[in-house]
Order: sequence, then structure tokens, then C-alpha cells
Amino acid sequence: MTELDWSKEFGSAVTVCDVQGIVVYMNEKAEKTYGRSLVGRNLLDCHPEPARTKLVELMKTRAVNTYTIEKNRVKKLIHQAPWINKGEYAGMVELSIEIPFEMSHFIRASKIAE
Repeated sequence: MTELDWSKEFGSAVTVCDVQGIVVYMNEKAEKTYGRSLVGRNLLDCHPEPARTKLVELMKTRAVNTYTIEKNRVKKLIHQAPWINKGEYAGMVELSIEIPFEMSHFIRASKIAE
């Protein structure tokens, strides 16, 4: 059976760091977005203040952080969350997803199976 690597060619940037902030994985879109691979580098060295302090706090508290940004007329949803390996905190994952400036929002009713 071949291992499924869904993120390699995924259309959004995926960056993963370990508990010290060392980048351990970037998919093709992330490398293209940053213009190179940052694998082996510390994410803290790649972020200016106040983003650096925010990242330190996220890693310390293992919190989730989600927000949108606009850069070069491209809007993105950024989702940063801890990743768990065999029940243990292993670091953080960042998804950077390009989104339209105007997008639909739906409120769906909950459906409980009987």
C-alpha cells in the first residue's frame, strides 16, 4: 500500500514545525509561496514582531489561531493549529488558503441521526 501524501501537491500552502519551531515539512505550494524551502530553519527567525511573540504564545499554549490577510491583492485564510503525533504535542501546522474577497457564508442546521 502506498502512503497517501495528500498535502504534497495540495493547492494551498502547508507548513509544519516541531515543538522547537524547526520547520520539518513544507509542501510544494508553501515552498513556491516563500520562494524556497525553509525546512531546517526555525520559524521564529522567519517572523518579525509582533508575529514572532504570537507564534511563541501559540506554541506554548498549543492554541489555534485563524485569521485572514491581504497581500499583493490576494486574500488568504491562515489557520495555525497544533499537530499531535501518537497522542503527544508535536508542533504546529499552518495552512495558508487563498480565498475570494467576497464569498458565500451558510448557516446549516444540525442534523442528529436517530
